[in-house]
Amino acid sequence: MFTGTHTGTQRVALAQAGIAPIAALIGGVLAGFEAGLAVLYGVLVALAVSAVLVWRERQSMQHPEWDQHRLFKQFIRVGVERLLLLVGLLIVGLGVLKLMPLPLLLGLVLAQFAWLAAATSRHGK
Repeated sequence: MFTGTHTGTQRVALAQAGIAPIAALIGGVLAGFEAGLAVLYGVLVALAVSAVLVWRERQSMQHPEWDQHRLFKQFIRVGVERLLLLVGLLIVGLGVLKLMPLPLLLGLVLAQFAWLAAATSRHGK
């Protein structure tokens, strides 16, 4: 499932962490404090989902004896965990914290674009 010593998912999570304060600051300047907070929350939701992937990736790399069947089950489990975390954090942000929906979702999308940019860029080139 996962190979390599320095993983792309770690690089992606770092990119998302780096974009969080910048996105919050820009959102706050352009649309106000509440919007900046919602953008920050959206980016942090994406970062939390990425952190689960990094955690499970490290876990699987510590077990080279796991066979393909076990890795496939792990792959499915990670997908379900990430989806449930995403939905749960969105419910908290929108329902409990009453954050502005559009900036929150824009922060989430922005972090996903950071994921895509970091994942497709060639490290060291």
